[in-house]
Amino acid sequence: MNLKDFWYDLPERLIAQSPLEKRDMSRLLVLHRDSGTLEHRHFKDLPEYLEAGDCLVINNTRVMPARLLGEKENSGGKIEFVLLKRLDADIWEVILKPGRKAKVGSRFVFGNGLLKAEILEIGEEGNRIVKFYYDGVFETILDQVGIMPLPPYIHATLEDRERYQTVYSKINGSAAAPTAGLHFTPELFQALRDKGVQVAEVTLHVGLGTFRPVKTENILEHHMHKEEYELNAEACRLINQAKAAGKRVIAVGTTSVRVLETSSTEEHQCIPGHGDTDIFIYPGYSFKMVDALITNFHLPESTLIMLVSAFAGREKVLEAYQEAISKEYRFFSFGDAMLIL
Repeated sequence: MNLKDFWYDLPERLIAQSPLEKRDMSRLLVLHRDSGTLEHRHFKDLPEYLEAGDCLVINNTRVMPARLLGEKENSGGKIEFVLLKRLDADIWEVILKPGRKAKVGSRFVFGNGLLKAEILEIGEEGNRIVKFYYDGVFETILDQVGIMPLPPYIHATLEDRERYQTVYSKINGSAAAPTAGLHFTPELFQALRDKGVQVAEVTLHVGLGTFRPVKTENILEHHMHKEEYELNAEACRLINQAKAAGKRVIAVGTTSVRVLETSSTEEHQCIPGHGDTDIFIYPGYSFKMVDALITNFHLPESTLIMLVSAFAGREKVLEAYQEAISKEYRFFSFGDAMLIL
């Protein structure tokens, strides 16, 4: 399967640069997989498509202000860190630029000395393993000196950090938001619960590998990034209960899909677990757990559009994307959503 099979042309004006004032007023393109039928709705209409006993699976990760702008100690040369993964109390894997300034033993300063870092080793793909030094609580200092790491295609300034968080975000650890969840409001959740929809929470900390382009022409040669996940016993109970009753498991976002498919057996049973997943889902994949999907519109030739194509069929997905473009939907992180049934 070739990379160009997942290409589409997107006018730059359709890349959303800022969130809507009201989260659930984003548009919702509903794709029925069996017929290919499309409906144009708004996200607030979601409860019309869910039934009592269905299980909605959300990713409760929280985005860290993981971008750090600083300088090299002594020389003053500018540096940028993005935190990827906590390896130990004060030891992190980071990506940085410019990389040539970051040899083992190099030290850097952020926030006028509130936070300092030393390079311990050079890791995979040029990432660095660093140790941070500070007085106080790391998360508190990170809130003071860190910047929200918005995707590279967003050029506008984000006035309110919370608009790049889901309303149900809880557990710090992501370098990017699980953007399909940005459309939900507390009122919408209440409407779903009133209808008898169950909500199961999983955690997957989104890495910047999400934004890395696929560079191999044959997509099967692509090396998938790892992301840390957790699925607890209570979430599994709710998911398995829905399956046993013949109800649907509805994943909110590709991150929830990755957790569910990593944690499911061939017998369509969910198993609690914690670890790293590098599952790569592309057309031909047989889904074990996910029955419906809520997702945003994804970049051409990305692993995310490949996952959505695996779920709904490449041709139907690309046709739906063309319809969205013709109707001037907003694309990517702050854009509109799809419901695939």
